[in-house]
Amino acid sequence: MSSTWERRATTAEDVVARLKNGDRVFVHGAAATPLPLLEALARRKDLEGVTLYHLHLEGPCEFAKPEHAGRFFSVSLFTGAALRKPIAEGRADFVPVFLSDIPSLFTSGKIRLSAALVQLSPPNRHGQCTLGTSVDTAMAAVQSAPMVLAEINDRMPGTHGNTVVPIERVDAFVRTSRALAAHEPAERTDVEERIGALVAALVDHESILQLGIGAIPDAVLARLGDKRDLGVHTEMFSDGLIDLIEAGVVTNKTKKVHPGRTVTSFVSGSQRLFDFVDDNLSIEFHTCDRTNDTALIAKNDKVIAINSALQVDLTGQVCADSLGHKIFSGIGGQMDFIRGAARSRGGKPILALPSTAAGGKVSRITAELTPGAGVVTTRGHVHWVVTEHGAVNLHGLTLRERGEALISIAHPDFRAELRRDLARLRGI
Repeated sequence: MSSTWERRATTAEDVVARLKNGDRVFVHGAAATPLPLLEALARRKDLEGVTLYHLHLEGPCEFAKPEHAGRFFSVSLFTGAALRKPIAEGRADFVPVFLSDIPSLFTSGKIRLSAALVQLSPPNRHGQCTLGTSVDTAMAAVQSAPMVLAEINDRMPGTHGNTVVPIERVDAFVRTSRALAAHEPAERTDVEERIGALVAALVDHESILQLGIGAIPDAVLARLGDKRDLGVHTEMFSDGLIDLIEAGVVTNKTKKVHPGRTVTSFVSGSQRLFDFVDDNLSIEFHTCDRTNDTALIAKNDKVIAINSALQVDLTGQVCADSLGHKIFSGIGGQMDFIRGAARSRGGKPILALPSTAAGGKVSRITAELTPGAGVVTTRGHVHWVVTEHGAVNLHGLTLRERGEALISIAHPDFRAELRRDLARLRGI
């Protein structure tokens, strides 16, 4: 097999030479970002009007620099640090959309792709590459785009589930052997540790977990070692989950959907994580319209959905994607899992956030959201909210009761002001 496919390898420049003016191109994201192809693309001075659709990308994103305006236009479906400034300056744009809805944008032709730029694991003896660390929206792009251009990286893990891309499906590829973009687990602050302890106390034996990357999810996971027979059905996970799986705390035995398997759509973390998912039959990667299907999530009992927020107002409206008008990330899968957990028997939708920002100068619990802030989770969907000062369940509470509950977990420095705001807003 190797003597056949390896002879087809070419340079990154030759791969992206197949793109033409006006093309609409999907770009694989997170650790699977095909950096050599993006770098070669930015070097092409003859291209005009190429639109790039993507989730969070790793790396410098040369194509988004001001000197490439008019040649490349980035459209984030969920954004990261490299694209925040271009979006704010109008050199790029953002689509507010549930993660579960993105694959159908491609498969339905709503976004008609010309090509998909992806990073793949090398083909096995059956000629099957995989999408490696990120299946999420990439599989729909590969299935929909008439042309697939790839970086085949010797160090991309081969993963299981709905991840297979036959080598015959790849129109052109460059062969690499480079380390994936990795993120070591972050050091946790005292605030994050307290939030982790409060959230962990809400997790029962046999719960099914959804959680993301960062210090708060890691702080939660670090406190679940005494739980029994946990399961995982999530859109993504990171290093913090590995120890629980290896210790036998996560068994997935009580799951009704994909029992016995840890289910995700992508992973992001350290090299340890990439090694862990490589050829691991107990980890299944699926497209995000499956992992984030609200009805499917709700079929499992005791779903614990742990998500974050930037700001929560006194009625329970949650902003998680922007700082005022400035896009920070995206809608992602928060609403998919908040609603799925709420419909799960014994489920708990949880939003966990520090009570302050800007070094303690700003309260994240506010009388009203900052003008321009996006409501990712509505006040009708919110249940548990957790800060380092406590945990409250807003479900079924009146506007006045919600305000009082949220003030109780706000930072003490801001509670008097928030009480005055509540009195003014509710006519108390």
